[in-house]
Amino acid sequence: MNNTREVDVVVIGAGQAGLAGAYHLRRTGFEPERDFVVLDHAPAPGGAWQFRWPSLTYGKVHGMHALPGMELTDADPARPSAEVIAEYFAAYERDFDLRVRRPVDVKAVREGVDGRLLVETSDGTWSTRAVINATGTWDRPFWPRYPGQETFRGRQLHTAQYPGPEEFAGLRVVVVGGGASGTQHLMELAPYAAATTWVTRRPPVFREGPFSEDVGRAAVALVEERVRQGLPPKSVVSVTGLPLNDAIRQAIADGVLDRQPMFDRITPDGVDWDDGRHVDADVILWATGFRAAIDHLAPLKLREPGGGIRVEGTRAVADPRVHLVGYGPSASTIGANRAGRAAVRDIRRLLAGEPVAAA
Repeated sequence: MNNTREVDVVVIGAGQAGLAGAYHLRRTGFEPERDFVVLDHAPAPGGAWQFRWPSLTYGKVHGMHALPGMELTDADPARPSAEVIAEYFAAYERDFDLRVRRPVDVKAVREGVDGRLLVETSDGTWSTRAVINATGTWDRPFWPRYPGQETFRGRQLHTAQYPGPEEFAGLRVVVVGGGASGTQHLMELAPYAAATTWVTRRPPVFREGPFSEDVGRAAVALVEERVRQGLPPKSVVSVTGLPLNDAIRQAIADGVLDRQPMFDRITPDGVDWDDGRHVDADVILWATGFRAAIDHLAPLKLREPGGGIRVEGTRAVADPRVHLVGYGPSASTIGANRAGRAAVRDIRRLLAGEPVAAA
């Protein structure tokens, strides 16, 4: 413990959720570096946004909600979202003096002494009374496994590695996944590719009409129920469906969004179905989503038999010192803001020895 530094709260991650939590800590009297510290493994401000592909311009971003206390105004919709949001996050950190430490890799969070937690990192160990875990999902891309996958002679890549559409010029591309990323990738690269094939495990659900507050609340409630049961969270998008806008309608009419059922195996030169169909492919692009990046919490044994962490509000039911912000129902940008405020409210009560209210 000789080289261990002590604070009241460690915030892990400086994306939308982590910055929201840090803001509310600062706003309620916690001093950065004295009372709390923010650790981020990314090389620069911007959270996962800094790694997005250049063709994802700010005008294409859906539902980017401002961080608490500072609006994002006058952003050029034609600029890459990675640049716009990274600059916004950097200004936010600077204006609120959040003093984010980076790059710092958090290796493990484990039980310490006197009721404290130990956060072991590439920059030493922190002893803390509470943790706001805001590590998101970007670092855990999900790659499904299919027979023959290792024999494919072409290129396989995940959304996390998507470089933009130009790299697919003249190639035959199979896009796997029925979410927002899969449809965006298809619509972008179709004009460049020699051919595209879209496959999904389930038929995509397109949502007609506006995304009302009632629809949003119902969707969040479904995701929240999963984490209350200790099941791995699904994305809010997975229960809302895809918005049927003009671009989607045109892509359906053009045959770009012509969904095929999931193939049964991968061959050296493409993909096969059990009914005898075969599609030649140079590239398989897995737009298959992400999982929560929470392996560093494993020493605390928070996972339930269902595979997830049971959460009430933002609080881990198995350990009230740990709050998961940006997990499950708070994975949206507006949800992360609200969850950051709720986590700090509960942590203040915990540190004061007061009972924590039910979510």
